[in-house]
Amino acid sequence: MTAVALSAGAAQAIDVAPGDYTLLPAGTRVLLQYFQYSTTDSLHFDGVGKVPGSGIDAVTGVSRMLYYGDADGLRYGLQAYLPFGSFTEATIGGSAVPEANGLGDLTVGATVWLAAPETPAQGTTFALTAFLTAPTGNYDPAGVSIGSGTWTLTPQVALIQGFGNGWFFDGIADVTLSRDHDENGAKISHDPSWHLQAYLRYQPTPTRSISFGYSGKSGGETYVNGAYSGTRTRVDTLRLFANQFVSPTVQVQGMISKDFNAKGGADNLVTQIRLLKMF
Repeated sequence: MTAVALSAGAAQAIDVAPGDYTLLPAGTRVLLQYFQYSTTDSLHFDGVGKVPGSGIDAVTGVSRMLYYGDADGLRYGLQAYLPFGSFTEATIGGSAVPEANGLGDLTVGATVWLAAPETPAQGTTFALTAFLTAPTGNYDPAGVSIGSGTWTLTPQVALIQGFGNGWFFDGIADVTLSRDHDENGAKISHDPSWHLQAYLRYQPTPTRSISFGYSGKSGGETYVNGAYSGTRTRVDTLRLFANQFVSPTVQVQGMISKDFNAKGGADNLVTQIRLLKMF
């Protein structure tokens, strides 16, 4: 039985899709809705290894809103998102574990663009974001949870490099800093968790793109009363994206990802659909 909660993917990391850091005109508002299904039958704990008889499946969604503004020439963006969902299976070592379903942790973010080319197809876009996540989600330290149970601060840096002829590179790096918290008399603490994302994007037309890339997470060792719990955020992931504008202001995105080399956590297969509407 795990000593601390395992969180659903939507509540655990700041994932970025290729093109997300494209600077839109000031005054633009964007609404997004994500639908995601994740499944795993492979769970690994440090010091124990792979735990047989384990399976964690989750159906989650994320509601997100963004605003792009201009303050005396400084381009900025504001956003907020809230995950929600439930676990359809939660078994570790052949035994069912408690599930904390429902609402996840509310995250707010502020972005500033330090470089934004007049011709993005061949220029460099560079931006910084600070995310703050509040422990609003349902959380159970003895099982699997939609929420994380603690406050986190995630500074993130992003780069888009256009190479011309529809080719782009998207690179994103961040670190998650989590506050220690007490649960049922136990002090739970987390080391910083590092996250790197890198994608090659091909956009043959302004309304269509396909991207392939890598996400890697490390660190995040979790301790209970000072003792290492065997869980951390070490995992490598391959992802494939496809985007299509079905009207000038509505986009549909599909994504599939597969974890590998997971240690101290779950090895997930994830499918996702994202709907985007610009105003």
